[in-house]
Amino acid sequence: MALVPYEEGAGWGARQLHSPSATYRFARQTIRLKQDWRRLGVAAVVWDAAVVLCAYLEMGGIDVRDRSVIELGAGTGLLGIVATLLGKGFFCLHILLYHLGARVTITDRAAALEFLESNVQANLPSELRSRAVVKELTWGKDLGNFPPGAFDFILGADIVYLEETFAELLQTLEHLCSEQTAILLSCRIRYERDHKFLKMLRDRFSVYEVHYDSNKDVHIYKAQRGSRKDDF
Repeated sequence: MALVPYEEGAGWGARQLHSPSATYRFARQTIRLKQDWRRLGVAAVVWDAAVVLCAYLEMGGIDVRDRSVIELGAGTGLLGIVATLLGKGFFCLHILLYHLGARVTITDRAAALEFLESNVQANLPSELRSRAVVKELTWGKDLGNFPPGAFDFILGADIVYLEETFAELLQTLEHLCSEQTAILLSCRIRYERDHKFLKMLRDRFSVYEVHYDSNKDVHIYKAQRGSRKDDF
C-alpha cells in the first residue's frame, strides 16, 4: 500500500483526507476519486506527492507514450490513471503513423485492489481501459508474477516511509529494472530514515533530483542502473 504518515489534528489537511472523494484535473480530464480512510487508511486517500508527480508527467517530465509503465503502492490510483491518460496513442492511417499508447500496470497489496480497480475503471475512457491493468504486488513477495526488467518506467508516490519495507522495495525495484528503466519517486523528506533509504537507493542506482515543489515540499528523484543520466 501507499505507506505514508498521518498526523491527527492536522486541520484542513486532515479534513481532506477524511473526505469521501477527491477531484483533480489532469490530461484535459476531470478525475474523481473515491477515498475511504476509515476502511483502508493511508492506501485510500490522495497524497501531495502523487499530485506533484502527476503534474510533472503532465509538464512533459517524461514521455510515456508507447512505453511500459508500472506504479508501485498505487493507493487511489491517481498516478496510474494520469499515466494512462497521458500515454494515449493515436492512429493516422493516411501516412501509416500510429502509436499504441502506454501500457500501465497499477499495483498495490491485495486488500486495496478492489478499491483501486473501481477508481481506475471509473476514470478511464472505455478505449483506454485495456491499456491499464490493476495487479497485486507485495514488495519482495510477488516478483515471479512480473517479468524481470520489463518496464520502461517505474513510478512511486510517497511509498518511502516504513523502514522495515526498504529492503523489499529495493529488491522489487531491482527485479523490475533493466539497464534502460527509469525510476521516478516522489516524496517528502520527513525523517532520518528517508535519508537512509536514499543512501540505500544510491548504493544500487544512479540517483538525482529532477524536480522540487516548494509549495508542497515534495521532491522527485530519478534513478537508473549504472551512471548514465539518460533523458526520456
